[in-house]
Amino acid sequence: IAGVLVLTASTLYTNYLTDQLKQGEYNKVQTLKFAFEELTKGPSNLDLDLTFESYFIENNKTIPLIAVDEQENINWAVNFGGDKDSNIVFLQNEFERIKKRGREPFEVTTVLGTHDMTSKIYYKHSSILRLLSLFPYFQLILIAAFVFIGYYSLIQSNRAEKNRIWAGLAKETAHQLGTPISAILAWVELLKQTIQEGDGNKQILQEMQKDVDRLNLIADRFSKIGSKPVLEQVDLVSMATHAIDYMKARASRQINFVYDFKDTNNSMVSVNPPLFEWVIENLIRNALDAMDGKGNVVLDIYTHGNYLGLDISDTGKGIPASKHNRIFEPGYSTKKRGWGLGLSLAKRIIENYHHGRIFVKDSKMNIGTTITIELPKSKRNS
Repeated sequence: IAGVLVLTASTLYTNYLTDQLKQGEYNKVQTLKFAFEELTKGPSNLDLDLTFESYFIENNKTIPLIAVDEQENINWAVNFGGDKDSNIVFLQNEFERIKKRGREPFEVTTVLGTHDMTSKIYYKHSSILRLLSLFPYFQLILIAAFVFIGYYSLIQSNRAEKNRIWAGLAKETAHQLGTPISAILAWVELLKQTIQEGDGNKQILQEMQKDVDRLNLIADRFSKIGSKPVLEQVDLVSMATHAIDYMKARASRQINFVYDFKDTNNSMVSVNPPLFEWVIENLIRNALDAMDGKGNVVLDIYTHGNYLGLDISDTGKGIPASKHNRIFEPGYSTKKRGWGLGLSLAKRIIENYHHGRIFVKDSKMNIGTTITIELPKSKRNS
Protein backbone atom coordinates (compact mmCIF):
# COMPACT_ATOMS: atom_id res chain seq x y z
CA ILE A 1 0.00 0.00 0.00
CA ALA A 2 2.84 2.37 0.87
CA GLY A 3 4.52 1.55 -2.44
CA VAL A 4 1.33 2.32 -4.39
CA LEU A 5 0.86 5.62 -2.54
CA VAL A 6 4.46 6.66 -3.18
CA LEU A 7 4.14 5.70 -6.85
CA THR A 8 0.88 7.60 -7.28
CA ALA A 9 2.18 10.75 -5.59
CA SER A 10 5.50 10.72 -7.45
CA THR A 11 3.78 10.03 -10.79
CA LEU A 12 1.39 12.95 -10.32
CA TYR A 13 4.23 15.25 -9.31
CA THR A 14 6.41 14.06 -12.21
CA ASN A 15 3.53 14.64 -14.64
CA TYR A 16 3.11 18.13 -13.21
CA LEU A 17 6.81 18.87 -13.72
CA THR A 18 6.66 17.40 -17.23
CA ASP A 19 3.71 19.62 -18.15
CA GLN A 20 5.52 22.68 -16.79
CA LEU A 21 8.65 21.80 -18.73
CA LYS A 22 6.62 21.22 -21.89
CA GLN A 23 5.01 24.62 -21.51
CA GLY A 24 8.42 26.18 -20.88
CA GLU A 25 9.85 24.57 -24.02
CA TYR A 26 6.83 25.67 -26.04
CA ASN A 27 7.34 29.27 -24.86
CA LYS A 28 11.02 28.98 -25.70
CA VAL A 29 10.17 27.74 -29.19
CA GLN A 30 7.86 30.72 -29.66
CA THR A 31 10.67 33.03 -28.60
CA LEU A 32 13.04 31.28 -31.00
CA LYS A 33 10.48 31.75 -33.76
CA PHE A 34 10.30 35.48 -33.00
CA ALA A 35 14.08 35.74 -32.89
CA PHE A 36 14.45 34.00 -36.27
CA GLU A 37 11.80 36.23 -37.79
CA GLU A 38 13.56 39.35 -36.56
CA LEU A 39 16.92 38.21 -37.88
CA THR A 40 15.55 37.30 -41.31
CA LYS A 41 13.61 40.48 -42.04
CA GLY A 42 14.57 42.62 -45.02
CA PRO A 43 17.26 45.35 -45.36
CA SER A 44 14.95 47.99 -43.92
CA ASN A 45 15.67 46.55 -40.47
CA LEU A 46 19.45 46.64 -40.71
CA ASP A 47 19.57 49.57 -38.33
CA LEU A 48 17.94 47.52 -35.52
CA ASP A 49 19.96 46.10 -32.65
CA LEU A 50 19.45 42.31 -32.86
CA THR A 51 22.02 41.35 -30.26
CA PHE A 52 19.43 39.72 -27.98
CA GLU A 53 17.87 37.68 -30.81
CA SER A 54 21.25 36.40 -31.92
CA TYR A 55 22.30 35.62 -28.37
CA PHE A 56 19.05 33.73 -27.69
CA ILE A 57 19.38 31.57 -30.81
CA GLU A 58 23.05 30.82 -30.23
CA ASN A 59 22.43 29.83 -26.60
CA ASN A 60 19.69 27.33 -27.34
CA LYS A 61 21.56 24.18 -26.25
CA THR A 62 18.60 21.97 -25.30
CA ILE A 63 15.82 22.02 -27.91
CA PRO A 64 16.71 20.09 -31.09
CA LEU A 65 15.82 22.00 -34.30
CA ILE A 66 15.73 20.93 -37.96
CA ALA A 67 15.33 23.52 -40.76
CA VAL A 68 14.07 22.37 -44.18
CA ASP A 69 13.34 24.27 -47.39
CA GLU A 70 10.10 24.25 -49.35
CA GLN A 71 11.05 20.92 -50.96
CA GLU A 72 11.76 19.50 -47.47
CA ASN A 73 15.49 19.29 -48.03
CA ILE A 74 17.38 19.64 -44.77
CA ASN A 75 19.29 22.92 -44.50
CA TRP A 76 20.68 22.64 -40.98
CA ALA A 77 20.10 21.11 -37.56
CA VAL A 78 21.23 21.74 -33.98
CA ASN A 79 21.21 20.03 -30.57
CA PHE A 80 20.88 16.41 -31.70
CA GLY A 81 24.27 15.69 -30.20
CA GLY A 82 27.79 15.44 -31.52
CA ASP A 83 28.18 14.53 -35.20
CA LYS A 84 24.44 13.87 -35.55
CA ASP A 85 23.84 17.53 -36.37
CA SER A 86 25.60 16.95 -39.71
CA ASN A 87 24.53 13.35 -40.34
CA ILE A 88 21.99 13.65 -43.19
CA VAL A 89 20.73 10.07 -42.90
CA PHE A 90 20.11 10.41 -39.17
CA LEU A 91 18.50 13.85 -39.56
CA GLN A 92 16.21 12.60 -42.33
CA ASN A 93 14.96 9.81 -40.06
CA GLU A 94 14.44 12.24 -37.18
CA PHE A 95 12.61 14.62 -39.53
CA GLU A 96 10.21 11.84 -40.57
CA ARG A 97 9.56 10.91 -36.92
CA ILE A 98 8.81 14.53 -35.97
CA LYS A 99 6.38 14.87 -38.89
CA LYS A 100 4.59 11.65 -37.88
CA ARG A 101 4.01 13.05 -34.40
CA GLY A 102 2.05 15.87 -36.03
CA ARG A 103 4.08 18.65 -34.47
CA GLU A 104 3.55 21.88 -36.45
CA PRO A 105 6.72 23.71 -37.57
CA PHE A 106 7.13 27.45 -37.63
CA GLU A 107 8.03 29.22 -40.87
CA VAL A 108 10.80 31.73 -41.33
CA THR A 109 11.03 33.85 -44.49
CA THR A 110 14.42 35.12 -45.58
CA VAL A 111 14.64 37.99 -48.10
CA LEU A 112 17.31 37.24 -50.68
CA GLY A 113 17.56 40.05 -53.23
CA THR A 114 14.41 40.13 -55.32
CA HIS A 115 12.78 36.97 -53.94
CA ASP A 116 11.98 35.43 -50.59
CA MET A 117 12.98 31.97 -49.34
CA THR A 118 10.74 30.26 -46.81
CA SER A 119 12.16 27.69 -44.38
CA LYS A 120 10.26 25.44 -42.02
CA ILE A 121 11.83 24.79 -38.64
CA TYR A 122 10.74 21.62 -36.79
CA TYR A 123 11.53 20.97 -33.18
CA LYS A 124 11.35 18.03 -30.75
CA HIS A 125 11.36 17.92 -27.00
CA SER A 126 14.68 18.15 -25.19
CA SER A 127 16.36 15.01 -23.87
CA ILE A 128 15.69 16.19 -20.30
CA LEU A 129 11.95 16.32 -20.97
CA ARG A 130 11.97 12.92 -22.66
CA LEU A 131 13.83 11.35 -19.73
CA LEU A 132 11.48 13.01 -17.26
CA SER A 133 8.51 11.55 -19.16
CA LEU A 134 10.01 8.08 -18.76
CA PHE A 135 10.79 8.59 -15.08
CA PRO A 136 7.38 7.28 -13.79
CA TYR A 137 7.99 3.98 -15.60
CA PHE A 138 11.38 3.60 -13.93
CA GLN A 139 9.69 4.40 -10.64
CA LEU A 140 7.03 1.79 -11.34
CA ILE A 141 9.68 -0.87 -11.93
CA LEU A 142 11.66 0.09 -8.83
CA ILE A 143 8.65 0.28 -6.54
CA ALA A 144 7.25 -2.98 -7.94
CA ALA A 145 10.62 -4.60 -7.17
CA PHE A 146 10.52 -3.03 -3.70
CA VAL A 147 6.98 -4.34 -3.07
CA PHE A 148 7.90 -7.81 -4.34
CA ILE A 149 11.06 -7.99 -2.21
CA GLY A 150 9.16 -6.67 0.80
CA TYR A 151 6.35 -9.18 0.34
CA TYR A 152 8.79 -12.06 -0.21
CA SER A 153 10.81 -11.03 2.86
CA LEU A 154 7.63 -10.82 4.92
CA ILE A 155 6.56 -14.30 3.83
CA GLN A 156 10.03 -15.73 4.56
CA SER A 157 10.15 -13.98 7.93
CA ASN A 158 6.70 -15.28 8.82
CA ARG A 159 7.70 -18.79 7.78
CA ALA A 160 10.93 -18.62 9.78
CA GLU A 161 9.02 -17.32 12.80
CA LYS A 162 6.55 -20.21 12.55
CA ASN A 163 9.44 -22.67 12.32
CA ARG A 164 11.04 -21.15 15.42
CA ILE A 165 7.74 -21.38 17.30
CA TRP A 166 7.17 -25.01 16.40
CA ALA A 167 10.81 -25.92 17.10
CA GLY A 168 10.60 -24.19 20.47
CA LEU A 169 7.32 -25.97 21.21
CA ALA A 170 8.92 -29.32 20.35
CA LYS A 171 11.91 -28.67 22.63
CA GLU A 172 9.66 -27.53 25.47
CA THR A 173 7.55 -30.68 25.04
CA ALA A 174 10.70 -32.82 25.30
CA HIS A 175 11.73 -30.88 28.40
CA GLN A 176 8.33 -31.32 30.04
CA LEU A 177 8.28 -35.04 29.23
CA GLY A 178 11.71 -35.56 30.79
CA THR A 179 10.65 -35.27 34.45
CA PRO A 180 7.71 -37.72 34.44
CA ILE A 181 9.61 -40.19 32.28
CA SER A 182 12.52 -40.18 34.74
CA ALA A 183 10.08 -40.75 37.59
CA ILE A 184 8.35 -43.63 35.77
CA LEU A 185 11.75 -45.19 35.02
CA ALA A 186 12.56 -45.08 38.73
CA TRP A 187 9.22 -46.69 39.62
CA VAL A 188 9.76 -49.44 37.05
CA GLU A 189 13.18 -50.22 38.49
CA LEU A 190 11.68 -50.31 41.98
CA LEU A 191 8.93 -52.68 40.83
CA LYS A 192 11.51 -54.98 39.24
CA GLN A 193 13.05 -55.49 42.65
CA THR A 194 9.72 -56.43 44.23
CA ILE A 195 8.49 -58.89 41.60
CA GLN A 196 9.70 -62.45 41.95
CA GLU A 197 10.58 -64.82 39.13
CA GLY A 198 7.46 -66.50 37.76
CA ASP A 199 5.15 -63.74 38.91
CA GLY A 200 2.41 -63.11 36.33
CA ASN A 201 2.87 -59.36 36.70
CA LYS A 202 6.36 -59.58 35.25
CA GLN A 203 4.93 -59.55 31.72
CA ILE A 204 3.02 -56.39 32.54
CA LEU A 205 6.22 -54.83 33.85
CA GLN A 206 8.05 -55.70 30.62
CA GLU A 207 5.34 -54.01 28.58
CA MET A 208 5.57 -50.96 30.83
CA GLN A 209 9.31 -50.89 30.20
CA LYS A 210 8.67 -50.93 26.45
CA ASP A 211 6.25 -48.03 26.72
CA VAL A 212 8.69 -46.03 28.84
CA ASP A 213 11.45 -46.70 26.31
CA ARG A 214 9.06 -45.49 23.63
CA LEU A 215 8.36 -42.31 25.57
CA ASN A 216 12.10 -41.79 25.90
CA LEU A 217 12.47 -42.14 22.14
CA ILE A 218 9.67 -39.63 21.52
CA ALA A 219 11.22 -37.12 23.91
CA ASP A 220 14.59 -37.61 22.22
CA ARG A 221 13.02 -36.94 18.82
CA PHE A 222 11.36 -33.75 20.03
CA SER A 223 14.59 -32.53 21.62
CA LYS A 224 16.43 -32.86 18.30
CA ILE A 225 14.05 -30.48 16.51
CA GLY A 226 15.73 -27.12 16.01
CA SER A 227 19.29 -28.40 16.49
CA LYS A 228 21.66 -30.03 14.04
CA PRO A 229 21.28 -33.80 14.40
CA VAL A 230 24.09 -36.32 14.07
CA LEU A 231 23.78 -38.35 10.85
CA GLU A 232 24.71 -42.00 10.54
CA GLN A 233 25.10 -44.46 7.67
CA VAL A 234 21.94 -46.57 7.87
CA ASP A 235 20.25 -49.15 5.67
CA LEU A 236 16.99 -47.58 4.49
CA VAL A 237 15.38 -50.99 3.96
CA SER A 238 16.08 -52.08 7.55
CA MET A 239 14.81 -48.81 8.96
CA ALA A 240 11.61 -48.89 6.89
CA THR A 241 11.00 -52.54 7.84
CA HIS A 242 11.42 -51.71 11.54
CA ALA A 243 8.95 -48.82 11.28
CA ILE A 244 6.45 -51.03 9.44
CA ASP A 245 6.69 -53.75 12.09
CA TYR A 246 6.06 -51.20 14.84
CA MET A 247 3.05 -49.64 13.08
CA LYS A 248 1.62 -52.99 11.92
CA ALA A 249 1.28 -54.15 15.52
CA ARG A 250 -0.78 -51.04 16.30
CA ALA A 251 -2.94 -50.93 13.19
CA SER A 252 -6.31 -52.49 12.48
CA ARG A 253 -6.30 -56.08 11.26
CA GLN A 254 -8.16 -54.86 8.17
CA ILE A 255 -5.08 -52.89 7.12
CA ASN A 256 -2.88 -54.75 4.67
CA PHE A 257 0.80 -53.69 4.56
CA VAL A 258 2.34 -54.37 1.14
CA TYR A 259 6.12 -54.13 0.74
CA ASP A 260 8.87 -56.16 -0.88
CA PHE A 261 12.24 -54.46 -0.58
CA LYS A 262 14.45 -56.40 -2.99
CA ASP A 263 17.27 -53.89 -3.54
CA THR A 264 18.84 -54.49 -0.11
CA ASN A 265 22.45 -54.10 -1.32
CA ASN A 266 22.07 -50.53 -2.48
CA SER A 267 20.03 -48.74 0.18
CA MET A 268 22.53 -46.99 2.46
CA VAL A 269 21.63 -43.42 3.37
CA SER A 270 23.04 -40.84 5.77
CA VAL A 271 20.30 -40.07 8.29
CA ASN A 272 19.54 -39.51 11.94
CA PRO A 273 17.73 -42.79 12.78
CA PRO A 274 15.33 -41.54 15.50
CA LEU A 275 14.20 -38.55 13.43
CA PHE A 276 13.94 -40.35 10.12
CA GLU A 277 12.06 -43.29 11.58
CA TRP A 278 9.69 -40.74 13.12
CA VAL A 279 8.99 -39.38 9.62
CA ILE A 280 8.18 -42.86 8.27
CA GLU A 281 5.91 -43.62 11.23
CA ASN A 282 4.19 -40.27 10.84
CA LEU A 283 3.46 -40.87 7.15
CA ILE A 284 2.17 -44.38 7.84
CA ARG A 285 -0.02 -43.04 10.67
CA ASN A 286 -1.49 -40.42 8.34
CA ALA A 287 -2.15 -43.15 5.78
CA LEU A 288 -3.97 -45.20 8.42
CA ASP A 289 -6.07 -42.20 9.45
CA ALA A 290 -7.00 -41.54 5.81
CA MET A 291 -8.35 -45.09 5.39
CA ASP A 292 -10.53 -45.25 8.55
CA GLY A 293 -9.12 -48.62 9.58
CA LYS A 294 -9.50 -50.50 6.28
CA GLY A 295 -7.33 -50.61 3.14
CA ASN A 296 -3.78 -51.06 1.86
CA VAL A 297 -0.54 -49.33 2.83
CA VAL A 298 2.08 -49.86 0.13
CA LEU A 299 5.79 -49.04 0.60
CA ASP A 300 8.37 -49.09 -2.14
CA ILE A 301 12.11 -48.27 -2.15
CA TYR A 302 13.86 -47.52 -5.44
CA THR A 303 16.79 -45.66 -7.00
CA HIS A 304 16.16 -42.34 -8.77
CA GLY A 305 19.41 -40.92 -10.15
CA ASN A 306 21.61 -39.94 -7.21
CA TYR A 307 18.70 -40.36 -4.81
CA LEU A 308 16.99 -43.20 -3.01
CA GLY A 309 13.23 -42.91 -3.11
CA LEU A 310 10.72 -44.15 -0.57
CA ASP A 311 7.06 -44.15 -1.63
CA ILE A 312 4.33 -44.54 0.99
CA SER A 313 0.91 -45.06 -0.59
CA ASP A 314 -2.55 -45.59 0.82
CA THR A 315 -6.04 -46.30 -0.49
CA GLY A 316 -7.64 -43.53 1.52
CA LYS A 317 -9.61 -40.34 0.95
CA GLY A 318 -7.00 -38.53 -1.14
CA ILE A 319 -5.79 -34.93 -1.05
CA PRO A 320 -7.14 -32.14 -3.33
CA ALA A 321 -4.52 -30.87 -5.78
CA SER A 322 -4.81 -27.34 -4.34
CA LYS A 323 -3.62 -28.62 -0.95
CA HIS A 324 -0.62 -30.71 -2.02
CA ASN A 325 1.75 -28.04 -0.71
CA ARG A 326 -0.40 -26.73 2.13
CA ILE A 327 -0.37 -30.04 4.01
CA PHE A 328 3.29 -29.37 4.89
CA GLU A 329 2.55 -25.96 6.43
CA PRO A 330 2.72 -25.67 10.25
CA GLY A 331 -0.71 -25.75 11.83
CA TYR A 332 -2.53 -27.15 8.79
CA SER A 333 -4.65 -30.18 9.62
CA THR A 334 -7.84 -31.82 8.38
CA LYS A 335 -8.28 -33.70 11.65
CA LYS A 336 -10.47 -32.54 14.53
CA ARG A 337 -7.64 -33.23 16.94
CA GLY A 338 -3.94 -32.53 16.69
CA TRP A 339 -1.83 -29.45 16.08
CA GLY A 340 -1.01 -29.99 12.42
CA LEU A 341 2.69 -30.38 13.18
CA GLY A 342 3.42 -33.86 11.86
CA LEU A 343 3.97 -33.19 8.17
CA SER A 344 5.52 -29.79 8.85
CA LEU A 345 8.14 -31.39 11.10
CA ALA A 346 8.58 -34.21 8.58
CA LYS A 347 9.36 -31.65 5.88
CA ARG A 348 11.81 -29.86 8.16
CA ILE A 349 13.54 -33.13 9.07
CA ILE A 350 13.84 -34.33 5.47
CA GLU A 351 14.79 -31.04 3.80
CA ASN A 352 16.72 -29.11 6.46
CA TYR A 353 18.48 -31.95 8.23
CA HIS A 354 18.86 -34.60 5.53
CA HIS A 355 19.02 -32.42 2.37
CA GLY A 356 16.31 -34.49 0.72
CA ARG A 357 12.81 -33.87 -0.61
CA ILE A 358 9.32 -34.80 0.54
CA PHE A 359 6.26 -34.17 -1.62
CA VAL A 360 2.89 -35.50 -2.74
CA LYS A 361 3.73 -37.66 -5.73
CA ASP A 362 0.16 -38.49 -6.63
CA SER A 363 -3.29 -38.22 -5.07
CA LYS A 364 -6.78 -38.90 -6.34
CA MET A 365 -9.91 -38.22 -4.33
CA ASN A 366 -11.41 -41.38 -2.81
CA ILE A 367 -8.70 -43.49 -4.48
CA GLY A 368 -5.54 -42.81 -2.52
CA THR A 369 -2.34 -40.84 -2.03
CA THR A 370 1.36 -41.43 -2.57
CA ILE A 371 3.89 -39.36 -0.63
CA THR A 372 7.51 -39.60 -1.70
CA ILE A 373 10.73 -39.11 0.26
CA GLU A 374 13.95 -38.73 -1.71
CA LEU A 375 17.32 -38.86 0.05
CA PRO A 376 20.84 -38.47 -1.41
CA LYS A 377 22.45 -41.86 -1.79
CA SER A 378 25.33 -42.60 0.53
CA LYS A 379 28.83 -42.65 -1.00
CA ARG A 380 28.97 -46.27 0.04
CA ASN A 381 26.34 -47.04 -2.58
CA SER A 382 28.14 -47.96 -5.77
